[in-house]
Amino acid sequence: MNLCIIGASGRMGKLIATHALQNNDTKITGAIEYHSSPNIGQDIGLLCGLNAVGVKIDSNIFDSAKSADVIIDFSGANGTENNVKNFQIIKKPLVIGSTGLKDTTIASIKELSKTCPIVFTPNMSMGVNLLFKLTEIVSKILKDDFDIEIIESHHNKKKDSPSGTAMKLAEIISESLKLDLEKDVVYGRKGLVGERNKNEIGIHAVRGGDIVGEHNVMFCGNGEILELTHKATSRSTFAVGALKAAKWVCNKTPGLYTMFDVLGL
Repeated sequence: MNLCIIGASGRMGKLIATHALQNNDTKITGAIEYHSSPNIGQDIGLLCGLNAVGVKIDSNIFDSAKSADVIIDFSGANGTENNVKNFQIIKKPLVIGSTGLKDTTIASIKELSKTCPIVFTPNMSMGVNLLFKLTEIVSKILKDDFDIEIIESHHNKKKDSPSGTAMKLAEIISESLKLDLEKDVVYGRKGLVGERNKNEIGIHAVRGGDIVGEHNVMFCGNGEILELTHKATSRSTFAVGALKAAKWVCNKTPGLYTMFDVLGL
């Protein structure tokens, strides 16, 4: 499988590239960064601390995507927003892991999925996607008897808040309980806010140090608390998941897919 990685020298892009270069089933044929990136022209292998592979980081997505079977995009909210129009021209299978996207960008991705297969998910981790499924199951069982709060923790370099994973958890809960995601989600609390509304879904964001990513869903009842927790101890889990998604989507028909589809959940 030939890969083109967008955001190749970023935190996640470089990790995905490292795993891809160490995998006999994958080959990097394109590595993209924004035009003023200081890494333009560097060999992607050397940038990852490995041997040179003859693929230099470029800003021309059209040239770099020509030989690719799949494009993996971890370029962040701004990068993905700017590249959606290019994806519409290239029409290659896509894996998009950027979070913090605008509603208009998400709408464009959904429209694009009518003509090419896209795996679009806020988190590529197998464990997190099991957390999604368990949250759905528990929410439907406990229903109105428990108050639900989401706490997410990440490193101090993360730009968006709450995390895409936390928002996906809130979406799953709201759909399971037939709540209004826009109206019923509360982002932290401050001041004299009054008693907790029965339908509230609380989301709280922690930023500090080098926390890779932690998500905790609390189901708080009278006399008992049930917690579902996932802790990522290495970003490698996200890179492995992204490559798994890329291999899966490579020959799929047009459509918008998630890691549930990739993992068969």
